[in-house]
Amino acid sequence: MDERVAERLNQQLAFLTEIDKLKSIDRSTLLIDNSRVENSAEHSWHLALFALVLWDHAFENADLATAIRMLLLHDIVEIDAGDHPINVETDWDAVARQEALAAERIFGLLPEDQMQALKNDWMEFEANTSLSAWFAKHLDHCQPMFQTLTNSGSPEEHRCVVRENLRSGRAKTLKSGFPEAYAEVASRLEWQETTGSEHFQKQIGFLAEVDRLKTVERATLLCDGSRRELTGEHSWHIAMYALVLAEHAATPIDIDRVIQMLLIHDLVEIDAGDKPIHGDHDIAEMEAIEQAAADRIFGLLPCQQGADLRALWEEFEAAESNDAVFAKSVDRVQPVIANLETGGGSWIEYNVSRKQLEDRVGWKVEKGAPNLWAHLQSKIAKFFDGTSAR
Repeated sequence: MDERVAERLNQQLAFLTEIDKLKSIDRSTLLIDNSRVENSAEHSWHLALFALVLWDHAFENADLATAIRMLLLHDIVEIDAGDHPINVETDWDAVARQEALAAERIFGLLPEDQMQALKNDWMEFEANTSLSAWFAKHLDHCQPMFQTLTNSGSPEEHRCVVRENLRSGRAKTLKSGFPEAYAEVASRLEWQETTGSEHFQKQIGFLAEVDRLKTVERATLLCDGSRRELTGEHSWHIAMYALVLAEHAATPIDIDRVIQMLLIHDLVEIDAGDKPIHGDHDIAEMEAIEQAAADRIFGLLPCQQGADLRALWEEFEAAESNDAVFAKSVDRVQPVIANLETGGGSWIEYNVSRKQLEDRVGWKVEKGAPNLWAHLQSKIAKFFDGTSAR
Protein backbone atom coordinates (compact mmCIF):
# COMPACT_ATOMS: atom_id res chain seq x y z
CA MET A 1 0.00 0.00 0.00
CA ASP A 2 1.15 3.53 -0.75
CA GLU A 3 2.82 5.01 2.35
CA ARG A 4 0.76 8.20 2.13
CA VAL A 5 -2.48 6.21 2.13
CA ALA A 6 -1.27 4.11 5.05
CA GLU A 7 -0.35 7.19 7.07
CA ARG A 8 -3.70 8.84 6.39
CA LEU A 9 -5.46 5.67 7.52
CA ASN A 10 -3.39 5.56 10.69
CA GLN A 11 -4.40 9.13 11.51
CA GLN A 12 -8.05 8.63 10.58
CA LEU A 13 -8.39 5.44 12.62
CA ALA A 14 -6.67 7.10 15.59
CA PHE A 15 -9.31 9.85 15.46
CA LEU A 16 -12.20 7.38 15.10
CA THR A 17 -10.92 5.34 18.04
CA GLU A 18 -10.46 8.45 20.18
CA ILE A 19 -13.99 9.71 19.63
CA ASP A 20 -15.35 6.40 20.92
CA LYS A 21 -14.91 8.16 24.29
CA LEU A 22 -17.93 10.35 23.53
CA LYS A 23 -20.08 7.31 24.36
CA SER A 24 -18.98 7.69 27.99
CA ILE A 25 -19.90 11.39 28.36
CA ASP A 26 -23.19 11.65 30.25
CA ARG A 27 -25.68 14.46 29.72
CA SER A 28 -28.41 15.58 32.12
CA THR A 29 -31.36 14.66 29.88
CA LEU A 30 -33.03 11.31 30.57
CA LEU A 31 -33.95 8.79 27.91
CA ILE A 32 -37.66 8.77 27.15
CA ASP A 33 -38.08 5.46 29.01
CA ASN A 34 -36.57 7.16 32.11
CA SER A 35 -33.99 4.37 32.50
CA ARG A 36 -30.82 6.50 32.53
CA VAL A 37 -29.31 9.73 31.28
CA GLU A 38 -28.46 10.10 27.62
CA ASN A 39 -24.82 10.16 26.52
CA SER A 40 -23.36 12.64 24.08
CA ALA A 41 -22.71 10.15 21.27
CA GLU A 42 -26.28 8.90 21.07
CA HIS A 43 -27.53 12.47 21.51
CA SER A 44 -25.47 13.42 18.43
CA TRP A 45 -27.00 10.54 16.46
CA HIS A 46 -30.51 11.51 17.52
CA LEU A 47 -29.91 15.15 16.57
CA ALA A 48 -28.62 14.18 13.13
CA LEU A 49 -31.78 12.11 12.69
CA PHE A 50 -33.85 15.12 13.86
CA ALA A 51 -32.26 17.07 11.01
CA LEU A 52 -33.01 14.36 8.46
CA VAL A 53 -36.66 14.03 9.53
CA LEU A 54 -37.50 17.69 10.21
CA TRP A 55 -35.68 19.28 7.29
CA ASP A 56 -38.93 20.25 5.58
CA HIS A 57 -39.21 22.90 8.33
CA ALA A 58 -35.72 24.32 7.72
CA PHE A 59 -34.91 27.75 6.34
CA GLU A 60 -34.77 28.19 2.58
CA ASN A 61 -31.19 27.80 1.30
CA ALA A 62 -30.03 25.94 4.44
CA ASP A 63 -28.12 22.78 3.53
CA LEU A 64 -29.15 19.43 5.05
CA ALA A 65 -25.79 17.71 4.55
CA THR A 66 -23.96 20.54 6.30
CA ALA A 67 -26.39 20.53 9.22
CA ILE A 68 -26.06 16.76 9.67
CA ARG A 69 -22.26 17.01 9.67
CA MET A 70 -22.40 19.79 12.26
CA LEU A 71 -24.68 17.79 14.53
CA LEU A 72 -22.55 14.66 14.26
CA LEU A 73 -19.49 16.73 15.21
CA HIS A 74 -20.85 19.36 17.57
CA ASP A 75 -20.28 17.60 20.90
CA ILE A 76 -16.99 15.80 20.19
CA VAL A 77 -15.15 18.43 22.25
CA GLU A 78 -17.03 17.16 25.32
CA ILE A 79 -14.55 14.28 25.42
CA ASP A 80 -12.17 16.79 27.03
CA ALA A 81 -14.48 19.58 28.16
CA GLY A 82 -17.44 17.60 29.47
CA ASP A 83 -21.15 18.40 29.17
CA HIS A 84 -22.54 21.51 30.85
CA PRO A 85 -26.29 21.57 31.66
CA ILE A 86 -27.92 24.88 30.74
CA ASN A 87 -29.56 25.25 34.16
CA VAL A 88 -26.28 25.10 36.12
CA GLU A 89 -24.36 28.30 36.76
CA THR A 90 -21.33 28.11 34.49
CA ASP A 91 -18.45 30.25 33.32
CA TRP A 92 -19.30 29.95 29.64
CA ASP A 93 -16.20 31.86 28.53
CA ALA A 94 -14.04 29.28 30.33
CA VAL A 95 -16.03 26.47 28.71
CA ALA A 96 -15.48 28.04 25.27
CA ARG A 97 -11.73 28.12 25.90
CA GLN A 98 -11.72 24.49 27.03
CA GLU A 99 -13.72 23.46 23.97
CA ALA A 100 -11.41 25.33 21.60
CA LEU A 101 -8.43 23.48 23.07
CA ALA A 102 -10.33 20.19 22.80
CA ALA A 103 -11.09 20.87 19.14
CA GLU A 104 -7.41 21.51 18.44
CA ARG A 105 -6.39 18.25 20.10
CA ILE A 106 -9.11 15.91 18.86
CA PHE A 107 -9.52 17.14 15.28
CA GLY A 108 -5.73 17.48 15.20
CA LEU A 109 -5.49 13.68 15.15
CA LEU A 110 -6.73 13.75 11.55
CA PRO A 111 -4.75 14.52 8.37
CA GLU A 112 -4.36 18.28 7.95
CA ASP A 113 -7.01 18.69 5.24
CA GLN A 114 -9.64 16.75 7.14
CA MET A 115 -8.73 18.37 10.42
CA GLN A 116 -9.40 21.79 8.92
CA ALA A 117 -12.63 20.75 7.17
CA LEU A 118 -14.21 19.14 10.23
CA LYS A 119 -13.02 21.84 12.59
CA ASN A 120 -14.51 24.45 10.24
CA ASP A 121 -17.90 22.67 10.43
CA TRP A 122 -17.63 22.60 14.23
CA MET A 123 -16.67 26.29 14.35
CA GLU A 124 -19.50 27.27 11.99
CA PHE A 125 -21.98 25.55 14.31
CA GLU A 126 -20.49 27.17 17.39
CA ALA A 127 -20.45 30.63 15.83
CA ASN A 128 -23.94 30.16 14.35
CA THR A 129 -22.82 31.95 11.19
CA SER A 130 -24.99 30.30 8.53
CA LEU A 131 -28.60 29.30 7.90
CA SER A 132 -27.58 25.65 8.23
CA ALA A 133 -26.00 26.31 11.62
CA TRP A 134 -28.98 28.39 12.74
CA PHE A 135 -31.45 25.58 12.07
CA ALA A 136 -29.09 22.96 13.52
CA LYS A 137 -28.96 25.08 16.69
CA HIS A 138 -32.75 25.12 16.82
CA LEU A 139 -32.74 21.32 16.65
CA ASP A 140 -30.13 21.13 19.42
CA HIS A 141 -32.36 23.35 21.55
CA CYS A 142 -35.64 21.50 20.95
CA GLN A 143 -34.48 17.85 21.08
CA PRO A 144 -33.92 17.82 24.86
CA MET A 145 -37.29 19.53 25.40
CA PHE A 146 -39.16 16.91 23.38
CA GLN A 147 -37.11 14.22 25.14
CA THR A 148 -38.32 15.53 28.51
CA LEU A 149 -41.93 16.22 27.54
CA THR A 150 -42.36 12.83 25.87
CA ASN A 151 -41.08 11.08 29.01
CA SER A 152 -44.10 10.65 31.29
CA GLY A 153 -41.81 9.94 34.22
CA SER A 154 -39.47 12.92 33.84
CA PRO A 155 -38.85 14.77 37.11
CA GLU A 156 -40.60 18.09 37.66
CA GLU A 157 -37.24 19.88 37.82
CA HIS A 158 -36.52 18.74 34.24
CA ARG A 159 -39.87 20.14 33.10
CA CYS A 160 -39.05 23.35 34.92
CA VAL A 161 -35.82 23.59 32.90
CA VAL A 162 -37.87 23.23 29.71
CA ARG A 163 -40.26 26.00 30.79
CA GLU A 164 -37.48 28.41 31.67
CA ASN A 165 -35.51 27.58 28.54
CA LEU A 166 -38.50 28.26 26.30
CA ARG A 167 -39.55 31.38 28.21
CA SER A 168 -36.23 33.18 28.55
CA GLY A 169 -33.37 30.84 27.65
CA ARG A 170 -31.71 30.05 24.37
CA ALA A 171 -34.77 28.11 23.13
CA LYS A 172 -36.92 31.26 23.08
CA THR A 173 -35.73 31.84 19.50
CA LEU A 174 -37.85 28.84 18.45
CA LYS A 175 -40.91 31.09 18.48
CA SER A 176 -39.69 32.93 15.40
CA GLY A 177 -37.14 30.47 13.99
CA PHE A 178 -39.03 27.17 14.32
CA PRO A 179 -42.67 28.03 15.10
CA GLU A 180 -43.95 24.46 14.63
CA ALA A 181 -41.61 23.23 17.37
CA TYR A 182 -42.45 26.17 19.61
CA ALA A 183 -46.19 25.58 19.24
CA GLU A 184 -45.88 21.88 20.04
CA VAL A 185 -43.68 22.43 23.09
CA ALA A 186 -45.89 25.27 24.36
CA SER A 187 -49.01 23.12 24.00
CA ARG A 188 -47.39 20.25 25.89
CA LEU A 189 -46.54 22.70 28.65
CA GLU A 190 -50.24 23.77 28.59
CA TRP A 191 -49.31 27.35 27.75
CA GLN A 192 -51.53 27.43 24.68
CA GLU A 193 -54.06 25.29 22.84
CA THR A 194 -52.44 25.66 19.41
CA THR A 195 -50.23 22.69 18.59
CA GLY A 196 -47.87 21.75 15.81
CA SER A 197 -49.47 20.38 12.64
CA GLU A 198 -50.48 16.73 12.37
CA HIS A 199 -47.56 16.29 9.95
CA PHE A 200 -45.13 17.66 12.56
CA GLN A 201 -46.67 15.59 15.34
CA LYS A 202 -46.14 12.40 13.32
CA GLN A 203 -42.50 13.35 12.82
CA ILE A 204 -42.03 13.98 16.55
CA GLY A 205 -43.81 10.71 17.33
CA PHE A 206 -41.33 8.86 15.13
CA LEU A 207 -38.36 10.66 16.69
CA ALA A 208 -39.64 9.81 20.17
CA GLU A 209 -40.10 6.16 19.26
CA VAL A 210 -36.58 5.76 17.86
CA ASP A 211 -35.18 6.95 21.20
CA ARG A 212 -35.61 3.27 22.13
CA LEU A 213 -32.63 2.42 19.91
CA LYS A 214 -30.43 3.88 22.66
CA THR A 215 -31.31 0.90 24.88
CA VAL A 216 -30.55 -1.90 22.37
CA GLU A 217 -27.34 -3.64 23.41
CA ARG A 218 -24.81 -4.96 20.90
CA ALA A 219 -22.14 -7.63 21.29
CA THR A 220 -19.29 -5.19 20.61
CA LEU A 221 -17.50 -3.58 23.55
CA LEU A 222 -16.55 0.07 23.74
CA CYS A 223 -12.91 0.64 22.87
CA ASP A 224 -12.05 0.99 26.57
CA GLY A 225 -13.73 -2.36 27.33
CA SER A 226 -15.98 -0.80 30.00
CA ARG A 227 -19.34 -2.02 28.65
CA ARG A 228 -21.16 -3.17 25.55
CA GLU A 229 -21.98 -0.67 22.85
CA LEU A 230 -25.56 0.46 22.31
CA THR A 231 -27.09 0.73 18.86
CA GLY A 232 -27.87 4.46 18.94
CA GLU A 233 -24.28 5.39 19.70
CA HIS A 234 -23.08 2.78 17.18
CA SER A 235 -25.16 4.52 14.51
CA TRP A 236 -23.45 7.82 15.35
CA HIS A 237 -19.99 6.22 15.26
CA ILE A 238 -20.36 4.56 11.88
CA ALA A 239 -21.77 7.78 10.40
CA MET A 240 -18.50 9.34 11.58
CA TYR A 241 -16.57 6.39 10.09
CA ALA A 242 -18.23 7.03 6.73
CA LEU A 243 -17.54 10.78 6.87
CA VAL A 244 -13.85 10.30 7.69
CA LEU A 245 -13.12 7.28 5.48
CA ALA A 246 -15.12 8.23 2.37
CA GLU A 247 -11.96 8.80 0.33
CA HIS A 248 -11.16 5.07 0.60
CA ALA A 249 -14.40 3.92 -1.06
CA ALA A 250 -13.79 1.45 -3.90
CA THR A 251 -16.23 3.25 -6.21
CA PRO A 252 -17.66 6.78 -6.46
CA ILE A 253 -20.20 7.42 -3.69
CA ASP A 254 -22.53 10.16 -2.49
CA ILE A 255 -21.25 10.47 1.07
CA ASP A 256 -24.27 12.48 2.21
CA ARG A 257 -26.61 9.64 1.16
CA VAL A 258 -24.32 7.12 2.84
CA ILE A 259 -24.49 9.03 6.12
CA GLN A 260 -28.28 9.29 5.92
CA MET A 261 -28.43 5.55 5.27
CA LEU A 262 -26.32 4.82 8.32
CA LEU A 263 -28.42 7.07 10.55
CA ILE A 264 -31.43 4.80 9.93
CA HIS A 265 -29.86 1.44 9.09
CA ASP A 266 -30.42 -0.17 12.50
CA LEU A 267 -33.79 1.32 13.45
CA VAL A 268 -35.41 -2.09 13.00
CA GLU A 269 -33.41 -3.33 16.00
CA ILE A 270 -35.92 -1.51 18.20
CA ASP A 271 -38.23 -4.47 17.53
CA ALA A 272 -35.83 -7.12 16.23
CA GLY A 273 -32.88 -6.63 18.60
CA ASP A 274 -29.24 -6.84 17.60
CA LYS A 275 -28.11 -10.04 15.90
CA PRO A 276 -24.32 -10.43 16.31
CA ILE A 277 -22.60 -11.15 13.00
CA HIS A 278 -20.79 -14.12 14.54
CA GLY A 279 -23.88 -15.60 16.19
CA ASP A 280 -26.07 -18.33 14.74
CA HIS A 281 -29.40 -17.10 13.42
CA ASP A 282 -32.28 -18.27 11.25
CA ILE A 283 -31.72 -15.80 8.42
CA ALA A 284 -35.22 -16.08 6.96
CA GLU A 285 -36.86 -15.59 10.36
CA MET A 286 -34.60 -12.62 11.15
CA GLU A 287 -35.40 -10.94 7.82
CA ALA A 288 -39.15 -11.41 8.37
CA ILE A 289 -38.93 -9.81 11.83
CA GLU A 290 -36.92 -6.89 10.46
CA GLN A 291 -39.35 -6.32 7.59
CA ALA A 292 -42.25 -6.20 10.06
CA ALA A 293 -40.24 -3.78 12.22
CA ALA A 294 -39.60 -1.57 9.18
CA ASP A 295 -43.33 -1.58 8.39
CA ARG A 296 -44.17 -0.40 11.88
CA ILE A 297 -41.38 2.11 12.53
CA PHE A 298 -41.23 3.88 9.18
CA GLY A 299 -45.02 3.76 9.13
CA LEU A 300 -45.06 6.25 12.02
CA LEU A 301 -43.88 9.01 9.68
CA PRO A 302 -45.97 11.02 7.23
CA CYS A 303 -46.68 8.71 4.31
CA GLN A 304 -44.21 9.91 1.66
CA GLN A 305 -41.41 10.56 4.11
CA GLY A 306 -41.84 7.11 5.63
CA ALA A 307 -41.75 5.54 2.17
CA ASP A 308 -38.60 7.47 1.24
CA LEU A 309 -36.69 6.47 4.37
CA ARG A 310 -37.95 2.89 4.09
CA ALA A 311 -36.54 2.78 0.54
CA LEU A 312 -33.18 4.05 1.82
CA TRP A 313 -33.17 1.29 4.47
CA GLU A 314 -34.06 -1.31 1.82
CA GLU A 315 -31.16 -0.05 -0.31
CA PHE A 316 -28.77 -0.55 2.59
CA GLU A 317 -30.10 -4.06 3.22
CA ALA A 318 -29.77 -5.06 -0.44
CA ALA A 319 -26.16 -3.80 -0.52
CA GLU A 320 -26.11 -3.48 -4.30
CA SER A 321 -25.62 0.25 -4.93
CA ASN A 322 -22.21 1.89 -4.52
CA ASP A 323 -23.50 3.87 -1.56
CA ALA A 324 -24.86 0.80 0.20
CA VAL A 325 -21.74 -1.28 -0.43
CA PHE A 326 -19.58 1.38 1.22
CA ALA A 327 -22.09 1.82 4.06
CA LYS A 328 -21.95 -1.93 4.71
CA SER A 329 -18.15 -1.85 4.72
CA VAL A 330 -17.96 0.74 7.51
CA ASP A 331 -20.75 -1.00 9.43
CA ARG A 332 -18.65 -4.17 9.39
CA VAL A 333 -15.25 -2.63 10.08
CA GLN A 334 -16.12 -0.59 13.18
CA PRO A 335 -16.59 -3.69 15.40
CA VAL A 336 -13.33 -5.12 14.03
CA ILE A 337 -11.43 -2.09 15.27
CA ALA A 338 -13.23 -2.19 18.63
CA ASN A 339 -12.26 -5.86 19.01
CA LEU A 340 -8.64 -5.07 18.19
CA GLU A 341 -8.68 -2.30 20.78
CA THR A 342 -10.11 -4.61 23.47
CA GLY A 343 -7.84 -7.61 22.96
CA GLY A 344 -10.38 -9.63 21.03
CA GLY A 345 -13.70 -8.49 22.50
CA SER A 346 -16.60 -10.36 20.94
CA TRP A 347 -14.23 -12.55 18.88
CA ILE A 348 -13.24 -14.31 22.09
CA GLU A 349 -16.83 -14.49 23.34
CA TYR A 350 -18.03 -16.07 20.09
CA ASN A 351 -14.89 -18.14 19.51
CA VAL A 352 -14.32 -16.51 16.12
CA SER A 353 -11.67 -17.94 13.81
CA ARG A 354 -9.77 -15.91 11.26
CA LYS A 355 -11.58 -17.76 8.48
CA GLN A 356 -14.92 -16.91 10.03
CA LEU A 357 -13.89 -13.25 10.22
CA GLU A 358 -12.94 -13.26 6.54
CA ASP A 359 -16.11 -15.12 5.49
CA ARG A 360 -18.56 -12.97 7.44
CA VAL A 361 -16.84 -9.61 7.58
CA GLY A 362 -13.66 -9.30 5.52
CA TRP A 363 -15.04 -9.61 2.03
CA LYS A 364 -17.75 -7.03 2.75
CA VAL A 365 -15.22 -4.50 4.02
CA GLU A 366 -12.87 -5.25 1.13
CA LYS A 367 -15.64 -4.84 -1.43
CA GLY A 368 -16.47 -1.34 -0.22
CA ALA A 369 -13.08 -0.12 1.03
CA PRO A 370 -10.23 -2.43 -0.08
CA ASN A 371 -7.40 -0.25 1.23
CA LEU A 372 -9.02 -0.17 4.65
CA TRP A 373 -9.20 -3.96 4.93
CA ALA A 374 -5.67 -4.36 3.62
CA HIS A 375 -4.46 -1.83 6.18
CA LEU A 376 -5.88 -3.88 9.07
CA GLN A 377 -4.40 -7.22 8.01
CA SER A 378 -1.23 -7.04 10.09
CA LYS A 379 -3.16 -6.25 13.29
CA ILE A 380 -5.72 -8.97 12.59
CA ALA A 381 -2.96 -11.48 11.87
CA LYS A 382 -1.16 -10.53 15.09
CA PHE A 383 -4.28 -11.22 17.13
CA PHE A 384 -5.21 -14.54 15.54
CA ASP A 385 -1.63 -15.81 15.26
CA GLY A 386 -1.13 -15.07 18.94
CA THR A 387 -4.35 -16.70 20.11
CA SER A 388 -4.34 -20.40 20.88
CA ALA A 389 -6.63 -22.89 19.17
CA ARG A 390 -7.23 -20.71 16.13
